[in-house]
Amino acid sequence: MPQTRFSFLGVPLDAYSTNEILEKIKKYINTPSGFVHIVSINPENVVIAQQNNLFRTVCGESSLALCDGIGVLIGARMLGIPLEMRTQGSVLFPQLLDLAGQMSLSVLLVGSQANLAEDIAKCYQRSYPKAKFTGLQGYQNISKPTPEEEEALLSIVNATRPRIVFAAFGSPSQELWFYSHKHLFKDMICMGVGGGFNYLSGASKRPNRYIRQLGLEWLYRLVTEPKRFQRQMTRLPVFVGMLIKEKIYGKKSRDRS
Repeated sequence: MPQTRFSFLGVPLDAYSTNEILEKIKKYINTPSGFVHIVSINPENVVIAQQNNLFRTVCGESSLALCDGIGVLIGARMLGIPLEMRTQGSVLFPQLLDLAGQMSLSVLLVGSQANLAEDIAKCYQRSYPKAKFTGLQGYQNISKPTPEEEEALLSIVNATRPRIVFAAFGSPSQELWFYSHKHLFKDMICMGVGGGFNYLSGASKRPNRYIRQLGLEWLYRLVTEPKRFQRQMTRLPVFVGMLIKEKIYGKKSRDRS
């Protein structure tokens, strides 16, 4: 069989098309096999993984590692990794909600903003009455969860037994949170969606399709969300430096071996 998982600057990347990813997720749903964790790999997460050993472990042990950012797609191709396309988590997220609705599954959406997850759950519940969509504001501050918040989450998971769980805390908080609670999510599919709740609810406006086709969502978000500027301008140069170093010195190392 051809290789499908590759190492990219210390994190994994799975070389699947979006349709192949959906088929794998259907297989996970039909034959549960423990904690299934889907992570999205973008340039910022690559840099975070270099600085945070636990996050790097979480990515390494993931069930699916999506090529989410255009920078990762370009960088992977530069290093000879045969990726044909990227699969954005924000695009896969509503596809999975529809899939869950069509399969009449139980879905849990956990957010950090009041009413956002609940509103999305109510909307999909109306569209798919045979499924079960539950939304809750899990934590006001994911860095400092309270015992009451943890207990409420445990109760809802036990009551609904979701097959798919989405969390919107932003990276790396959402991935680390899933990993630390993996005992709670046995035989469930877990995925962090970052700003996916905001886009799906209309709280944040998505760039038009021309910007998306050009892979310039990151620039659009930089302009429309100025608070991201310092964070991205700190991490993106590091990502480019890592990529150049791997392209030059990684190849020499491989040639000598």
